[in-house]
Amino acid sequence: MGTANALPHLPVREDWLARVKEEIIDPGLPIVDAHHHLWDRPGSRYLLDELLRDTGGGHDVRATVYVQARSMYRAEGPDEACSLGETEFANGVAARSASGLYGPIRACAGIVGMVDLMLGDGVVPLLERHLRAGGERFRGVRNQTAWHAAPEINSNPVPSQRGLLSEPVFRRGAARLSEHGLSLDVWAYHTQLDEVLALARALPDLTVVLDHCGGPLGAGPYRGRRAEVFAEWTGWMRRLAACPNVVMKLGGLGMAVGGFDFERQDRPPTSEQLAAAWHPYLETCVEAFGTARCMFESNFPVDKGSYGYVVLWNTFKRFAARASAEERTALFSGTATRTYRLPSLPAD
Repeated sequence: MGTANALPHLPVREDWLARVKEEIIDPGLPIVDAHHHLWDRPGSRYLLDELLRDTGGGHDVRATVYVQARSMYRAEGPDEACSLGETEFANGVAARSASGLYGPIRACAGIVGMVDLMLGDGVVPLLERHLRAGGERFRGVRNQTAWHAAPEINSNPVPSQRGLLSEPVFRRGAARLSEHGLSLDVWAYHTQLDEVLALARALPDLTVVLDHCGGPLGAGPYRGRRAEVFAEWTGWMRRLAACPNVVMKLGGLGMAVGGFDFERQDRPPTSEQLAAAWHPYLETCVEAFGTARCMFESNFPVDKGSYGYVVLWNTFKRFAARASAEERTALFSGTATRTYRLPSLPAD
C-alpha cells in the first residue's frame, strides 16, 4: 500500500479563517458539494462533525460526494482489499447523515472509492465487493494518478507512480468500470492532460470526471509562468471538451501546487478576490464543456488551508451571477446529481 509521508496539504488555521466574515449570497440556491474528503490523521481531523460545521454555515448544501482519500483502510487483509475499509467508512457516515439526526443534508450521498485499476481485468471481483460495501452509494473510482518529477509539485501523502494513466493494464481495469455503471475520477496536473485525453478517447463509454479544473500548476518550476501555463492548459481544456465522456469539476484551486498563495496573506481572501483570481479558469472550463458537464466542488478539507467554506461558495455564486437559472442549477447541483446518480434533491 505504500508508506505515508507528511501531509502535503496546507494547514487549516481556524483563527486565520475567522478574520473574514461574509453574508451568504443567494442562500436559497440548492448545492451538491461534488468533491470532499473525510479523514482522521495526526494533526488533521475532518470527520462528519467538521464537515457539518462547514456545510452548516449558511449555504443550502443538500448533499455531498465523498472522494477517495486513503481514509480508514482496513488494517488487515490483502493490500488490494484494504481500501474496502474506506468505502465502508464513507457509507457509514452516509447512513448517519441519512437518519436526519444531523439535519437535512445527505453527506456522502455518492461515494468515489479506491479500487486498484492496475489489477486490469482482475478488478471485477473487487469492484463488486465495493459496490456491496457502498450500500448502493458507490458511484465511482479514483486512483492516485497526479505525478510530477519536481519535488515541489506534490499533492499526495503517498508518492504517485509516473505514467499510471497510460499503462495498458490500467486502461483494461478502467474499461471494466463502465460495465458496472461506475465513473472514473482523475486528479492530474496540466502536464499530464495528454494522458487523460488518450484515456478518454480510448474508453468512450467511460465517464471520466476531471478533478480540480485539470490541475493548472503555479508552484515550483511553474512559479512566475502563469500566462504560459494558462495558454497550454487552455488548449488541453478544449481538446478534452471535444470528448463527450469527460466531465469537469470546478474547484481545487486552493492547493499549494496551484501557486495562488492565498495562505501567505495576513487575512484570508474574500470571495471577491477569489472570483477575480479564478475567473479566467472557471470561464474557460464552462465555455469549453458547458454547464451540463461542469460541477462545483469544495475539495475540503484540502482547500481549507486557503479559504473558508462560506467564502468559497460565495465565490462560485459571484462567478455564476449572470448565468441563467438552468445553468446555475447544473453547476451547483444538476451535473453532480446526474453524473453520480444521486437521489433527487428534495423540493423546497
